[in-house]
Amino acid sequence: MINLAQKDISHILGKFIVTAIGVGMLLGIVLIMIGVYRGMMVDAEMLLKDINVDIWVVQENTLGPFAEASRVHEDLKDTLKVIDGIEQSEALTFQNLQLYGLAQPVRVTAVGFNPFGAINPINYANLIEGRMLKKSHYEAVISYETGFKLHDKIRIGRDDYTIVGVTKGTVSSGGDPLIYISLKDAQELQFSYSNASIRNDRARGINANKEIYMVNGIVARVKAGYDIDTIAKKIKKWKHLSVYTNAEQTDILTKNLVERASKQIGLFTAILVVVSTIIIGLIIYTMTLEKIKEISIMKLIGIPDSMIIKMIVQETVVLGFFAFIFGNIFSHLIYDKFPKRVVLEAPDALTLFAVILIASIIASFVGVHKVIQADPTVAIGG
Repeated sequence: MINLAQKDISHILGKFIVTAIGVGMLLGIVLIMIGVYRGMMVDAEMLLKDINVDIWVVQENTLGPFAEASRVHEDLKDTLKVIDGIEQSEALTFQNLQLYGLAQPVRVTAVGFNPFGAINPINYANLIEGRMLKKSHYEAVISYETGFKLHDKIRIGRDDYTIVGVTKGTVSSGGDPLIYISLKDAQELQFSYSNASIRNDRARGINANKEIYMVNGIVARVKAGYDIDTIAKKIKKWKHLSVYTNAEQTDILTKNLVERASKQIGLFTAILVVVSTIIIGLIIYTMTLEKIKEISIMKLIGIPDSMIIKMIVQETVVLGFFAFIFGNIFSHLIYDKFPKRVVLEAPDALTLFAVILIASIIASFVGVHKVIQADPTVAIGG
C-alpha cells in the first residue's frame, strides 16, 4: 500500500528538513528553559549539601543567611556545643563581593569558616587543584568559574589573598561562584570599619569593633540517635533565635527564593510550546495549500478523504518528531555556553516529546480542515 505521507515528504525533502530544523531550534530553547529551572534548583541546594549539617541557628525572625540578613554572636557556637545531642557546631558568614584583577569584575559569594573547625563547607570532591585552607589569614579557595587560577593574588578589601585551591561547579543559592576564606578574614571584611569610621564612632561613644565578633549563622550536627526536630525546638525555646533544620532551610531556598523565578520560567516555557504548536499548524496549513490541486485530483480519482487526512496527520507528526530531534541536538550543543548552570534531564525531554506529538496532532487539524473543504472540480478547472 502506498504511503502518501512518505511520497510527499520525499518530494519536498529539503524544504521539510529546513522547516524541521527551524521549529527544532525553538523547541531547543524550550528545553534550555526547563534546564535553567533545573539548574536553579541544583544551585539552590548545592551549598547546603556541601555544608552538610542538621541545624541552622540564625537571627530571630529571619529566614537565614540565604534569604535575608542575619547576625548572631560567634560565641553562640560554644553555647550550642554543651546542648545534649549536639555533636559539632561552627560559625559561618556569607557575603557578596566583587573581585577585580581580570578583564571584567567578577561577582562572587564569599563563605567564611574556621579552617581548623569541625565543619568544612568545601567538598573535597569539588576540589580540582591545590589544597584546603591551612591559615587563618589571606588564603582563599575559589571556584574555577570565576576565571582566577591557582596561586593568583586577589585584592579583597584592604588585603591581598593567595589562591591556594580551586573548586569546580561550586556556586551560591543564586548561582554566583564561591570564594572560601577564613572566618577571621570574612568577619574583618563584613563587620569591620575603616580607621576614620572607627575614630568617628569612638568620638560618639560607640564601640564599633564589638561587631567584628558577629557571624551570619551557626550550624550544627546532631549526634546519632537524637531527634533533630526535638533539639531544634529546644534551642528555639530558650534562646531568642530562629532555628531551622536542614530540610526546612532547603524548603526556604526552593520555595521562597526559587518559586517566583520557576513560575516565570514555567510560563515562558508554556508560551514557547504554544507558539511552536501554532507555527507547526501554520506550516502544515501552508504545505496543504501548496498541494491543494493534487489533493483535489486525489479526491477526483476516488481516493477517500480518510487516506488524505491520514497523510496530513502523518506529515505533521513526522515534522514534530524531527523538530524534537533537532531541538534536542541544538540544546545539547549550546547549554554549556550559558553563564549559569543548565541541567538537561531525559525525563524532561521525554515529557516535551509527548507534548509536541500531541501538539502536532492538534496542529494537523488545520490542514485536515482544508482537505475536507477541498473541491475536486479545482483539478478540472486547472
